[in-house]
Amino acid sequence: MELLTSVLDLNWSDVEAKITRFIKDYIAKTKAKGIVLGLSGGIDSCTIAALSARAIGGRKVLGLMLPEKETCSKQDLEHAKLVAGKFKLKTQTCDITSILEAFYETIPTFDLSERVCKGNIKARTRMILIYYFANKLDFLVCGSSDKSETMAGYFTKWGDVAADISPIMDLYKTQVRRLAQHMGIPEEIIVKPSSPALWLGQTAEGELGVKYDVLDCILYGLEHFMTTWEIAERMNLKKELVDKIKQRWLSTEHKRRMLLTTKLEYRTVGADFRLKRG
Repeated sequence: MELLTSVLDLNWSDVEAKITRFIKDYIAKTKAKGIVLGLSGGIDSCTIAALSARAIGGRKVLGLMLPEKETCSKQDLEHAKLVAGKFKLKTQTCDITSILEAFYETIPTFDLSERVCKGNIKARTRMILIYYFANKLDFLVCGSSDKSETMAGYFTKWGDVAADISPIMDLYKTQVRRLAQHMGIPEEIIVKPSSPALWLGQTAEGELGVKYDVLDCILYGLEHFMTTWEIAERMNLKKELVDKIKQRWLSTEHKRRMLLTTKLEYRTVGADFRLKRG
């Protein structure tokens, strides 16, 4: 039996209802006044913006657009504004170029050619501004990380993954695209190549080395305890590719876990100290 993207099909009306209810209930329980999110113009952030607006109303959602001169895309800004207008949410634009340049100039050993270090500074700087507005407005930060990138560890620790809630983290990228289509996100956003926009020309699939429709099926197989050999056989792939994806998943576990500590007391933060709300 082949392992195809059809295994990722869900009832999208039910998915939308569950996610919007989750957002609405959490906002009510925490008594937050609204939601702030980074609105990049990409598929994940646009979908989260739409879901947030449907959950609590667009006037209680602030979409932050955070361009900087190196990677600023006119198309992405237009897409962000398009979704903001369609779902009637508030927006704020903050150019972070001068902040980034101050970082680069302040760090004595900083090397502009080290694009990963430089990119991580960008991702964390964006999150600093998002949390500033959350503090200022008494809003919660709504993250837009999806399951594909979370499982693959394709995010900046304490950067783009930082949030108070991450409502689509249990949806693979291909599922996010289908949900976006169901919700009326413009097609040009849905089909646009995903990118963290940390350096010029960067694409997610280019860095991951595999298309999302293939990656998602591999991750689905791993999620369901299939062996790499079984996944490779059912997808007609080289086992080396599946092994590589599994190794990436395992080696990035530290990025998905709360800080590790020594187990000393009866209940330990992050391990077994989860509290009920309500």
